[in-house]
Amino acid sequence: MSIETILKYKTIAVVGISDDPTRPSHFVATFLQAHGYTIIPVNPKLTEWEGKKCYPDLPSIPVKVDIVDIFRRSEAVPPIVDEAIAIKAKVVWMQEGIVNEDAAAKARKAGIEVVMDKCMKKEYVRYISP
Repeated sequence: MSIETILKYKTIAVVGISDDPTRPSHFVATFLQAHGYTIIPVNPKLTEWEGKKCYPDLPSIPVKVDIVDIFRRSEAVPPIVDEAIAIKAKVVWMQEGIVNEDAAAKARKAGIEVVMDKCMKKEYVRYISP
């Protein structure tokens, strides 16, 4: 599946979202939300993000998630992928600088598309934005 096709999915759980506007997880999520995506914030240290309820983990989210966008260190990815498999996400997206081949292989084996080491905002601008 192409990145352009993946970007057509609209519900994104942002794992590791920050309430600090200078952090990439904050400004990428804000950008995506402004461009029509439904952002579901995931961070056990926050109760809300930009007025939205923040969830401690993926299984706590009460709606279907299309994309799990990960803003955590590469070594923290495997349990997030396990949760993504459990909730039947369609895509696991590891942001720039995040690569975990073992977790990616596990996700692919479960039928989940994987994008690694790419920024969702930059890819949106490249493929979707006029």
